[in-house]
Amino acid sequence: MDINRRNFLKALGITGVSIGAGKKLNAATPKKENVKEFYGILYDSNLCIGCQGCEWACATEHGLPEPDFEDFPEVGKKRKANENRRSVINLYNTSKGDVYVKNQCMHCNQPACASACLTEAMHKTEEGPVIWRDKKCMGCRYCMVSCPYDVPKFEYFSSNPDIQKCDMCFDRIKAGEKPACVTECPTGALKFGTRRELLAEARKRISESPEMYNDHIYGELEAGGTGYLYLSPVDFEELGFNTAIMKKPYPELTKGFLYSVPSIFVLWPAMLLGIHKATKGNKTKTEDNE
Repeated sequence: MDINRRNFLKALGITGVSIGAGKKLNAATPKKENVKEFYGILYDSNLCIGCQGCEWACATEHGLPEPDFEDFPEVGKKRKANENRRSVINLYNTSKGDVYVKNQCMHCNQPACASACLTEAMHKTEEGPVIWRDKKCMGCRYCMVSCPYDVPKFEYFSSNPDIQKCDMCFDRIKAGEKPACVTECPTGALKFGTRRELLAEARKRISESPEMYNDHIYGELEAGGTGYLYLSPVDFEELGFNTAIMKKPYPELTKGFLYSVPSIFVLWPAMLLGIHKATKGNKTKTEDNE
C-alpha cells in the first residue's frame, strides 16, 4: 500500500501536538451548550406486550435481515443486539410477573463512544441521536470498547464492515417524522419527544400510578443522562440492567488521562489517525487520476 509520506507525517504531527497539548482530544474538549433540546424515547415496560413490532420496523427501515420467527423473547434467554439487528426485546420473570424490555443504543447525552472516536465517526448530533458516519471511520473500534452499555457492533464477516447500532432513525427525525419503532408500536410503549417532555411524562405516570411503577426513571441520571428513558414496575436489576452505571458522564473519566499514562499510549492513537488520513488522501488522489 503506497502511503503518501507527507500526508502521513503532517496528520501525525498535528494530531500528536494536539493530543500532547490536551486541546484537541475529544474527551478533554469542553462541549458547547446545545441550542436545541435533545430528542429521546420513553419506553414503558408496563405497556410492552413483546410483539417485536419494533424489531421488524427497525429491520425494514435500515435494510437489515428480517428477524427470525423462531427467535422470540423467552425467560432465561438473553437476546442481544448484533450486526444484523439494532434492537431486541427480552423477557424477564420478576417479582411482579413477566416483564418485557427493549434494548438498543441508549444515546447518551455525553457518549463515551463519541469521546473515544479519533475521527469523529461516532457523533452526538445536536438533535440528540448518536450516529455512526462510515466515511469518517478508520476501523479502530474504540467505540465498542468504551461503551458502558456494550452497544456498537462490528460486521466481522463482511468484506466492507460497518459499525451497527441504533441511530434513533436520525434521517426520519430530520424529516420531521418519528422513529420507525415508535410509529409501529401498537400499545404506545414507546413515546417520542424532547427529553424534557419525556421526563415530565415519566414523572407524571409514576406520580399518578405509584402501584404500577418503580420510582426510578432509568436513563435520567445514568452515565450523565441518556436519550432512551425507561419505566418499569420493578427494580431495574430484575430486568438485567446495569444499576452500577455511574451517574457522571463517562468521558469525564479521561480528563486526567494525558497526565498519567506513558507517551506511547497517547501517540499510538495519533499514529493510527495519521495512517487513516494519509491513506484516505492517497486514495482520493488515485481516484482523481483515474
